Amino acid sequence: MSRRHLPVVASLAVLTLLGTAMPAASGTETRAGVPLDQLTATATEVATGLRNPTAITALNDGSGRIAVTEKRGVVRAYHPRTGLAAEPLLDISDKVNAADVERGLLGLAIATDRQVYVAYTRKSDNAVTLGRTRFGSNQVQELLSQEHSRYPNHNGGQLAFGPDGKLYWGIGDGGGAGDPLATGQKLDTLLGKILRIDVSRACAPLPYCVPADNPFVRTPGARPEIWSYGLRNPWQFSFDRADRSLWIGDVGQGRFEEVDHIGGNQGGVNFGWSCKEGPVVYDETRCSPDAKYTDPVFHYISGEQGCAVIGGYVYRGRKFAGLAAGTYLATDFCRGTAWAVRKNADGTYASGQIGQFPLDATAFGTDAQGELYLADEVPGRLHRISFAKKG
Repeated sequence: MSRRHLPVVASLAVLTLLGTAMPAASGTETRAGVPLDQLTATATEVATGLRNPTAITALNDGSGRIAVTEKRGVVRAYHPRTGLAAEPLLDISDKVNAADVERGLLGLAIATDRQVYVAYTRKSDNAVTLGRTRFGSNQVQELLSQEHSRYPNHNGGQLAFGPDGKLYWGIGDGGGAGDPLATGQKLDTLLGKILRIDVSRACAPLPYCVPADNPFVRTPGARPEIWSYGLRNPWQFSFDRADRSLWIGDVGQGRFEEVDHIGGNQGGVNFGWSCKEGPVVYDETRCSPDAKYTDPVFHYISGEQGCAVIGGYVYRGRKFAGLAAGTYLATDFCRGTAWAVRKNADGTYASGQIGQFPLDATAFGTDAQGELYLADEVPGRLHRISFAKKG
């Protein structure tokens, strides 16, 4: 995913995966860090040789390893002591179209039963596809797909198991500029949405079940898998281990890059696209007087301050808990700014720049202990994130 493509399609977003349902928060996880104006973040290279990394997630198998997906359809393993393994954990490249900038293997999530869920653009027709497999196998059971052939961009692809054990999947609005398919506000399509499904069982004829408490299960004409909507390209989202809330980095059209934040049980939220972009009206003809739009909790100016937000995680590791606990970290593909956002006790949000990360970053992720990692597309490196207090 090259920077030179972003002004054209105004998008690249990223994927981080949580892997399994999160444990309940401990007392140390809820402590607040130092004020943001006293905090700095640094990315230190720990491995190189990745080919277009798109997602990072903990393997959660007791080995201390993390998994990194490569756009071409390969999953690699990294360990802090032994580095990046040469032998892939998974290779489904024969099923993946990775020829276009924003197509390829996009997401990975690992269930507690060790089944592996992947999101990718299908080679045969470019449909954004959710599949189930196991490491070491090249067989994939397709569970769900969404037609996505008209434009190559805005595929989304993020996968994560939520604190409720359900699988969440982000899909972009179908591509092009300005939501030409008008999918953002429509409930009869999976485009421009975050989905929520139960993959632990099947409800015939589906190979998965739709949770009964999904917000649109009883809405005529709506896809029942939808959890939230009004998104342009939710390339990366994550759940906070402490309060189980959902953070979303949604790539902007050209005026604003945005970060959204809602409660973990808050289904049915409309984030506004393409009536709104960030905090302002984008296309008044797409707005409804009866709709309730949820504005971002943080935004910055696209073009001036960056080109595509790369959403991250709230830091809940132990190593830097006294400094950065409760701090959501994001960056930008073109500028590499380390953006920090933190929710205050009164419900307001503090934000600021706390450092500089590598350019061309494509994915954040965590290890099993909640320590943060970052991957860049070019030259294909993996970095460990650390925090320090200024002065």
